[in-house]
Amino acid sequence: MDEDFKKNILKTGTTILGIVCKDGVVMASDRQITAGTLIVGKKYPKTVQINDYLLMSFTGSVSDAQRVVKILPAELKLKELRTKSRPTVGQAANLLSTILYSGARQGGMMVGNLIGGLNSDGSAELYTIEPAGSVIKVEDYDANFGSGMPFVLGLLERQYKKGIIVKEGVELAQEAIKSSTQRDVGSGFGIDVFTITKEGIKKVVEQVIEPIFKDKQ
Repeated sequence: MDEDFKKNILKTGTTILGIVCKDGVVMASDRQITAGTLIVGKKYPKTVQINDYLLMSFTGSVSDAQRVVKILPAELKLKELRTKSRPTVGQAANLLSTILYSGARQGGMMVGNLIGGLNSDGSAELYTIEPAGSVIKVEDYDANFGSGMPFVLGLLERQYKKGIIVKEGVELAQEAIKSSTQRDVGSGFGIDVFTITKEGIKKVVEQVIEPIFKDKQ
């Protein structure tokens, strides 16, 4: 990566995370949007369902993220029509990787993603795609390149256990997001948690973080 690219990655104020569980995948994010040191949004969803079987979380440029949310489902639908079969989660991740790689090489598309979903056989998978376009299948957990990443990975490194179930993953995701919002100035104001299981995609946690002022006792 060139120096400007690395500096831009380090400025992405966000916490996103994905956790692979025995019976599915958990994805979570905060809601704060920043421009440098200025908070410009407190209610922005950073994990979105893009079709019947895929969830995507993003960190980086909001405009690039919005563009990807429009482009990817359209490209996946075209692929499905051409091949007469639904793309796998891995194929969706690789398609997103191609979109990001092309954009990065043209001087734009500064966005990193986690993409999780259900395959036709009911299995759930999670992939991480960094802003330059490389794609890696996640076997345990990941937080991509958001500013909350060090806090999230530190907690998950100690508390994640192979074979945890989705219910435990949801609790762990909430704790991880809470940890980052306590220490990372780029993250805050809310928590959204989704599960991906053979029953489908569900939003299971939707919380707001509000400051409370109390008189000193």
